[in-house]
Amino acid sequence: MRSSKIPLRSGATATLIVAALLAAGCSSMSEREQGTAKGAGAGAVAGAIIGSVTGGSAGRGAVIGGAVGAVAGNLWSKRMEDKRAALAQASQGTGVEVARTDDNRLKLNVPSDVSFDTGRADIKPQMRPVLDEIGRNLDPGVHVTVVGHTDSTGSDAINEPLSRERAAAVRDYLSARGVSSSRVTVAGRGSHEPVAGNDTEAGRAANRRVEIFLAEQG
Repeated sequence: MRSSKIPLRSGATATLIVAALLAAGCSSMSEREQGTAKGAGAGAVAGAIIGSVTGGSAGRGAVIGGAVGAVAGNLWSKRMEDKRAALAQASQGTGVEVARTDDNRLKLNVPSDVSFDTGRADIKPQMRPVLDEIGRNLDPGVHVTVVGHTDSTGSDAINEPLSRERAAAVRDYLSARGVSSSRVTVAGRGSHEPVAGNDTEAGRAANRRVEIFLAEQG
């Protein structure tokens, strides 16, 4: 019985090692550079395997795959990084946190002193510049998810509808500025996903928040 192992020449093996190192990224790289490196690494591995299986050169396949992967990773990362930078600028000094998640989404954590007054779903003026920036030049392939949260004060019968109303208020604001409501998913978690203890005012304030996620659709 023939071995199922894929024969790789030493040059191809070296290429795969370099690709793996690139895919791991570097802490000194920017988000755009990391996206390029990871795309190149994944593309190189796939290209080498395809080249070997089809009887071609694994090394050449790795080079071609790496180039294609680098372009794809760079293009994705640049669009999202540009939007993240713009959002970080728009929210500077407000307490809004802008970050990139492990699953390649942009996440905005909007605290209660920026988003909504206690017990209300009316968007505060401090939040409007951030939402304006979300809607500004938003790529057609980006979907928005808005999740509302409350603290544990009050019952679920009050908190869960309130958290949904807050998320819906964000959707409606974006819709009024040209973002189709079909591109926005809303959800309310009530008090069930706290990020801090509810036994202090500071903890309750941290739990009263809205999370906004931007994700490119495949």
